[in-house]
Amino acid sequence: MEPDQGTLDLAAPQDRHDRTEWEAAAAAVLRKARRLRDEDPDGDVWARLTRTTLDGIEVSPLGTPELLEGLTTSGRPTRTGGWDVRAQLTLTGDAEADNRAVLAELEGGATSVELRGTAGRAGDWAGVLDGVLLDLAGVVLDGDQAGAAAFLDHAEDRTLHPSTNLGLDPASPDPALAARAAAAGVRAYVVDATAVHDRGASDVQELAYALKLGADHLRAAGDDLDAAARLLEFRYAATDEQFPTIAKLRAARRLWARVLELSGAESRTQHQHAVTSRPMLSKYDPYVNMLRTTVAAFAAGVGGADAVTVLPFDTPLGVPEGFGRRIARNTSHLLIDEAHVGVVTDPAGGAYAVERLTDDLAVAAWELFGRLDGGEDLEPLIAATAAERDRLVATRKRPITGLTEFPALGEELPAREPAPDDVRRYGAAFEALRDDPAPQAVLLAPLGTVAQHTARATFATNLLAAGGVAVTTEGTSPVACVVGTDAAYDEEGAALAERLREDGVRWVVVAGQPRAWADDSAAMGVDALDFLTRTREKLA
Repeated sequence: MEPDQGTLDLAAPQDRHDRTEWEAAAAAVLRKARRLRDEDPDGDVWARLTRTTLDGIEVSPLGTPELLEGLTTSGRPTRTGGWDVRAQLTLTGDAEADNRAVLAELEGGATSVELRGTAGRAGDWAGVLDGVLLDLAGVVLDGDQAGAAAFLDHAEDRTLHPSTNLGLDPASPDPALAARAAAAGVRAYVVDATAVHDRGASDVQELAYALKLGADHLRAAGDDLDAAARLLEFRYAATDEQFPTIAKLRAARRLWARVLELSGAESRTQHQHAVTSRPMLSKYDPYVNMLRTTVAAFAAGVGGADAVTVLPFDTPLGVPEGFGRRIARNTSHLLIDEAHVGVVTDPAGGAYAVERLTDDLAVAAWELFGRLDGGEDLEPLIAATAAERDRLVATRKRPITGLTEFPALGEELPAREPAPDDVRRYGAAFEALRDDPAPQAVLLAPLGTVAQHTARATFATNLLAAGGVAVTTEGTSPVACVVGTDAAYDEEGAALAERLREDGVRWVVVAGQPRAWADDSAAMGVDALDFLTRTREKLA
């Protein structure tokens, strides 16, 4: 790109390139991948590579200065240094066991703990928190008012760490508890946007939901808006979509600052807690979850979250065990202490694509916030978003590694104690198929040499495995899948299909575009769920 007028250009002449050179290089790759025709102009790469989010926001494939024309960027992170490494635990009701779990997290590197299942904890905080230095480690509760009151009774006359939060729901305020929290110098409320994220909400819907809850809290707070704002912590989901997560957290600060400004408060800050997304995790090939949560934690740190919770990789399997918890804690510590992500206050600052995405998310969320504030129901919007995401997952346009792509049939999942699972994961429909493997394998019927049929054989094998269907090249099956080149299909496909039917095959599938001699077909972009359901019915 050409340097701006007046800027210092340190690049050597041979290292400077303009837009047309990038377009030509990108077009060459797309033509090789058959995503661009030879006769298409190079400039078409912008349309081919631009991604549209579930909110309809276009994400440019390349950050360029003109993306920021007319924009004033804001929402930059204010956190300095590393973040609060927050572990999440669900209390069991056994005070001694719960205490061991809390101490294990804190001694293992967590700097605060979020305790869920606190209902009924009115009498045993002394046991659960025995040995916990409350002035050094924050404790975040899950909103049970009786448990919160008992916690404050237990902590009376003790200094509490400022990251401590009673976790109350701002939609059901408790002025007495809030006053006690303020007197103790801790927060009282959590604006939990992960509640709608877990139901399928988009980034914009998550931001607007949080904004509406926060604004309603300020309206009910009376005259001291700054005191009310100090009692709030905002909780957002961090996903493995790195740049949208960074931009979402930056947009959240910008939006909240605007609400505070319009409300007449002096404060402009938002305290953020980012939790790695539950719906993005997969029960199958669960070790891939480590990669997902690492990207999410990195994005949360870069985006400026004050506290980050990395969920253990084995969360979808039940109660996480020590190994998963240790990896979760260490993910943050590696990012902070080894990668030094927290050294720079705003690593993404000035990046054209991130700044633009931040602005687009903020503008869209502000518009939706206005509609919600006017009485519009968010639930139908969330349902529509979830349905569109399901469609993209079903057609594998939003692939889930280890589940919809590169599945490992026959893998032995780690055994975990059962735990309530009220989150609908993005791959839930495929997980249901994997939970109930097909009773028979599909017969793979190749045409041509190994080199000629390997590509489509691999495609078909992976597609079928995503639905719990194995393949075989020997024996019999009511379903056969023909794999080969288009030329081989033209020459030999009909004859092979006839022989297969003579051998007892009742349903012939072709890997590729539909053929007259086949009963079904599977190509790139097929609705995999529909195809797999049909295939499994024929196998049954």
